[in-house]
Amino acid sequence: MTVSRTICLGFLAVISIGTLLLAMPFSLANGGWSWENLIVALFTATSAVCVTGHIVVDTATYFSTWGHIFIIMLIQVGGLGYMTATTFLLILLGRRMGLRDKVAIQQALDRTGIEGVSQLIRSIIATTLIFEISGLFLLLPVFVPQYGLDQGLWLALFHSVSAWNNAGFSVFSDSLTGYQSSLLVNLVIPGLIIFGGIGYDVIFEMYLWLRERLSREKRHIVLSLNFKVAISTTLILLVLGTIAFFLVESRNPRILAGKDLQTQILAAWFQSVTSRTAGFNTIDVGKMTTAGLFITIALMFIGGNPGGTAGGIKTTTLRVLTSCTKAILQGREEVYLYERQIPVSLVLKAVGVVVGSLALVILMTILIALSDPEFDFIQILFEVVSAFATVGLSTGVTLDAQFSTFAKLVLVATMYIGRVGVLLLMSAALGDPKPSFVRYPEENLLVG
Repeated sequence: MTVSRTICLGFLAVISIGTLLLAMPFSLANGGWSWENLIVALFTATSAVCVTGHIVVDTATYFSTWGHIFIIMLIQVGGLGYMTATTFLLILLGRRMGLRDKVAIQQALDRTGIEGVSQLIRSIIATTLIFEISGLFLLLPVFVPQYGLDQGLWLALFHSVSAWNNAGFSVFSDSLTGYQSSLLVNLVIPGLIIFGGIGYDVIFEMYLWLRERLSREKRHIVLSLNFKVAISTTLILLVLGTIAFFLVESRNPRILAGKDLQTQILAAWFQSVTSRTAGFNTIDVGKMTTAGLFITIALMFIGGNPGGTAGGIKTTTLRVLTSCTKAILQGREEVYLYERQIPVSLVLKAVGVVVGSLALVILMTILIALSDPEFDFIQILFEVVSAFATVGLSTGVTLDAQFSTFAKLVLVATMYIGRVGVLLLMSAALGDPKPSFVRYPEENLLVG
């Protein structure tokens, strides 16, 4: 079995186990069971493992405490990735990693080499625990005074894990809209989301850079191209997103009009962060303007950085394609980023990711539009892009009683493909690509 198939089947196995657990009576608040519960369990398990946050029921009231525990466990496994989680278990059991295991990790994490894989896994687990525990303690002052120590501790843990893994699940029926004006919530949750979606390689490099800067021996560290692109693109999208949402939604009488300036800025900031991957919300997304919804769709489609818990086409893909456009306008045949030339193979991969992603979004949007024509096009497109980019934001369509079972299954497939990746899934279906030694004659073609 190829490595890509191992990864794809691994995610399916975890989703299947999660579906069975969430369909059990002890996972449901009412303790009952029906065939509808199985659809809900499948949708929720897929959403949790794919760290999406899309829901078809109110998570807070539909599932029991055991159901919430299973959801957070699925989020943790899904955020780490199937190969990372299973490899860590193998390391704990004392089993040595074979070449196949290392190659699988290398492909799952999109790394260039297989050396130091065991140490990498340990570093990823340690980083995850550090951020999640930090988020837990920072959120305690928010929830403990209101809900008491036990419940407050659970709420802080759940939302910290969900935010770090960019899952967007909440045990509040209205997500985090009740904390729209809370400065602590609007800093801690977005902070966890940003670092969780920025990629482990970027975090490790940032740590090494800070350690060297604070040490007595000043040494010049050359930051990688991946670090520069990830950080700069993330900052640009966060700033532009905040400004765009503030300008578009601050005068929306159904959301932010009439609120104080600080609340409006915090809400715009939170929406800018969560739109790219997380799925939490402090405003009613269903009441946003059409312009606001379209801005959100664009940010969701871009997503976060590779190597983290975010979805979408990734910021690096966006930068490669924008650099291609710049090269064409300047009359160059080479693509440059920060005084580095981008390989043609990487450009082709970026094009493949975007084309495959657009084709998937178009197909899934058409399928749902045919099965559920009573919903507006912008609503259907919003849900599909949210599912593909593993964001989880919703206009409320999935909670509508008229939303068909077929449409739910379409979104399940979309979330799964968005999590494993379009190219990886195609590789699993068609087999690993083989190099071709055939060269055909070159000929020009009219383009544009």
